[in-house]
Amino acid sequence: MRYLALSRKLFNCSIVLLIIFSSLMGQSCRKNEAQIHDYPIQPVPFTQVRIMDNFWSKRLETNHKVTIPIAFHQAEKTGRIDNFRIAGRLKEGKFSSIYPFDDSDVFKNIEAASYSLQLFHDPDLESYLDTLIGYIAAAQEPDGYLYTNRTIDPKNTHEMAGPERWINEEAHSHELYNAGHLYEAAVAHYQATGKRELLDVALRNANLIDNVFGWGKIEKAPGHQEIEIGLVKLYRMTGEVKYLDLAKFFLDVRGPDGEEYNQMHLKAKDQHEARGHAVRAQYMYSAMADIAALTADTGYLEAIGRIWQDVTEAKTYITGGVGSVRQTEGFGPPFHLPNEEAYCETCAAIANALWNYRMFLLHGDSKYYDVFEKVIYNGFLSGVSLGGDQFFYPNPLSCEGQCRRKPWFGCACCPVNITRFLPSLPGYIYATNGSVLYINLFIGSAALINLADRRFTIHQETEYPWEGRVTFRVETEQPIVFTMLIRIPGWAKNEAFPTGLYRFADTLAEKPELEINGVKEEIILDRGYARIERKWSDRDSVVLALPYQPRKVIADQRVEAVRGKTALQCGPVVYCLEDIDQPDSSIIQGKTQGSEVIIFGYDQDLLGGIGTLNGHIQTNDNQENNSSAVIYEKFRAIPYYSWANRDQNKMDVWIGMNKDRKKQE
Repeated sequence: MRYLALSRKLFNCSIVLLIIFSSLMGQSCRKNEAQIHDYPIQPVPFTQVRIMDNFWSKRLETNHKVTIPIAFHQAEKTGRIDNFRIAGRLKEGKFSSIYPFDDSDVFKNIEAASYSLQLFHDPDLESYLDTLIGYIAAAQEPDGYLYTNRTIDPKNTHEMAGPERWINEEAHSHELYNAGHLYEAAVAHYQATGKRELLDVALRNANLIDNVFGWGKIEKAPGHQEIEIGLVKLYRMTGEVKYLDLAKFFLDVRGPDGEEYNQMHLKAKDQHEARGHAVRAQYMYSAMADIAALTADTGYLEAIGRIWQDVTEAKTYITGGVGSVRQTEGFGPPFHLPNEEAYCETCAAIANALWNYRMFLLHGDSKYYDVFEKVIYNGFLSGVSLGGDQFFYPNPLSCEGQCRRKPWFGCACCPVNITRFLPSLPGYIYATNGSVLYINLFIGSAALINLADRRFTIHQETEYPWEGRVTFRVETEQPIVFTMLIRIPGWAKNEAFPTGLYRFADTLAEKPELEINGVKEEIILDRGYARIERKWSDRDSVVLALPYQPRKVIADQRVEAVRGKTALQCGPVVYCLEDIDQPDSSIIQGKTQGSEVIIFGYDQDLLGGIGTLNGHIQTNDNQENNSSAVIYEKFRAIPYYSWANRDQNKMDVWIGMNKDRKKQE
């Protein structure tokens, strides 16, 4: 790909600029530099990482060239951007969006474009952002309030907004939710460009909210969590403790007599299981992790630990998706994980990844990145088509042929969440703690690493997720002593999932192998990471070989929906069967033969190049049909993320008729 070649040529030059730019950004805006508490592990910033990877690079390029332009076009077409022009008296008109929270879609678009500008030189996009930010600044009221629905016509607001500021915030107004996405966009734009206009808008708004909310002021919690995350980012950017205090207030003030739907049924610290709307919940858990880290609040730390166990032990789909109840877009009871009715909102998958990322920063355990990886290759990536122009809001694990991706949605939170999460991916690959470098994701890349006042570059090359071989190379001017921790994925250690919710049907004898400069070394595991302590010299290399072959997965017997069924996985990728690939669509109702070998292959001509699994399915059960004939039919499975990119057809992740259900029928 031309982009990959160009990125490799430009990396060495651009990294020097990044050093200078990162230093300037760190000096230009912060106050009160000293922080008593923080995450013990710190991410390597996305501004210091360049992805050069055959799997993710083309998705980042598609996101930049196709999906982000579509998102801005839809924002123009549906009146979302006009609302800012009208509120700023730059144009005549009425509020024209469907929902008052549609302002947030524009903010998420800006965040997405800001991240993407770090990956692609695009002066036209940067100029467009300048113009758009001008509209937003014009729409802001003198005291900092920014909510176009009320500003345009304060006497005739949307029914969700309420007749006065903040009056309906605990329910549906989303005034604080919008603000949170504004703050995230402002920080991303400033980091990417060094321009302050949107950041200044965000700070004026945050100062207003800090003046009106708090103990002894308006004591309300957001109906949709998000502002807490944004406030923490403002605190990190400015060092202003009041933003951190306000984020903590919005958590502390929740509950205990509200609805489960928005997690107001208990005080946040007293919650011990995931309930209600999945996106709201996981945004809150992410904020609780931030507050636990930045204030050393053990109550929040203990609460999210309990909730994480609940979610991973009984409420997560094999794809990493969450949210089994369509009516509430939320969590159901333990082990209630239906397939065709699964909601698994794309936004919820992203929220799950963000939460697990923070859990890793707190604890340094690979199990959190095992969940993160499962999400990004499956439950998240299924939300956008291979062409970047069609989307899923829910992501079911079974379909009878009625499922079709959509070009857009009236409530467009999922497409714009996709656009902002994808280009932020470079920031999730590497992390540091003192003299320790964590390598969490296997994505071809080059990253500038700062450890113990020394800088070096780490290069990563791999064809992951289509193979298990990964090569790392250190580039340093002088030898440097540090510890490299390389995540050994659970799937490479016979662990299908961090808890017992899913397990492999058999045990693989082959184990991961490690070589340093061509010499095989014993793998010493440290909380799921291969630990390598040494003095590193220029061009030192590490090769990790993970046992890579198709595996059968079964679920806990309490998951009634898939009892007696089998799923297929190879590396981090979960597979599914679409009937368009099978000689007979009834094959999906069959079951994989216990002793049959399933073969992995890579088909460069299918769906843009994907891995496939090929094997046989038993389509006639001689015990149930009183027949001695046993028929095996060939099948082909494709990655779950790639389904619904052709004609509408049937799909299943779990293979085999549920025997208990069949007897009931």
